[in-house]
Amino acid sequence: MFKSVLRTSSPLIRSSTLSIRSTIPSFTAKFSTSRVVFNSISHKVNQQSHLYKYLTEGPVSVKYTAEHEWLATFSDDTAFVGITKYASEALGDVTFVELPEIGDQVEVGDTIGSVESVKSASEIYSPIAGEVIAINENLESDPSLINSDPIGNGWIAQIKLANVEDVEASEELLTEEQYEASLEHE
Repeated sequence: MFKSVLRTSSPLIRSSTLSIRSTIPSFTAKFSTSRVVFNSISHKVNQQSHLYKYLTEGPVSVKYTAEHEWLATFSDDTAFVGITKYASEALGDVTFVELPEIGDQVEVGDTIGSVESVKSASEIYSPIAGEVIAINENLESDPSLINSDPIGNGWIAQIKLANVEDVEASEELLTEEQYEASLEHE
């Protein structure tokens, strides 16, 4: 995704950022709650919202790619995809994010969008095969979320996995430790 860089809804009554913690010790992500509508009387999170279960259960696993993307898988055989902090810092100030279309069928390595910044533009590649079932519409009006919270509010797409076993079986997907070790060689 960043080879070129590295080489040369409805109105909300109230919004909040809720943290989730996975079973992976050092991974904490904040997922956007801008689509979570709050009840103005009780101030409780709308349990019918799309993101509610992801806010409460946390990811089953988190993987990374050599192209500086992350993949957080969940128990419902879906995964959120985004770019890493390293990639967002390499890009600089993000000015535009092209998102995939809901319903797109993607294979590993397919382009699912792009990120443009003051420095350059880079394509985003799908780390897994499946169907795009949600996109982060907040990035259309606030692309800087990629800079401020790339592994959280800056998520790009949610994909229904074609084959869950592919995530653990893939030699291309890295653990957090493997990804951090790869950064030492950059």
